Amino acid sequence: MRVLVVVDMQVDFVNGSLGTQEAIGIVPKVKARIAQAKADGEMVIFTRDTHYGDYLKTQEGRNLSVEHCIKNTEGWQIVPELREYVEEEEVIDKPTFGSIYLGELLCKMNTEEKIEKVTFIGLCTDICVVSNVLITKASIPEVPVAVEAECCAGVTPQSHENALATMKMCQVQVIGG
Repeated sequence: MRVLVVVDMQVDFVNGSLGTQEAIGIVPKVKARIAQAKADGEMVIFTRDTHYGDYLKTQEGRNLSVEHCIKNTEGWQIVPELREYVEEEEVIDKPTFGSIYLGELLCKMNTEEKIEKVTFIGLCTDICVVSNVLITKASIPEVPVAVEAECCAGVTPQSHENALATMKMCQVQVIGG
């Protein structure tokens, strides 16, 4: 079994409150990659950054005082271009950068049916992608983990490159870029 994890391709991170031109630019590539995964029978899991009305009172909110991905708002939703691929049972809502639940789920899945590879795409390379990649690598260390650089974008191009370098150092295969 192969798994594709699509990290936080949400309105607020693409063209909303924390959007960037780089994030907008990867949407067609991400869409094509998800379509390929579905056609090839890869399991697709989406993560969704999920905050609540008290966001600005949380530690993250005190450090990044831009409300974003508030549950049930348009900014929290997966971008319209990708919604046709989203099945709600494949979505993990996560309250912070990385999802411990994702690591546990992948570990459980790997005991039930061997995972050949887990590949990551999405946003932001330097925050949520790297966090989830490293949780996955720690949870299932013998399973190859990859990130597709051209289907990711960071807060800045430089921080994107820095995150890719960090992942390479942690024995994650960086494809492209």
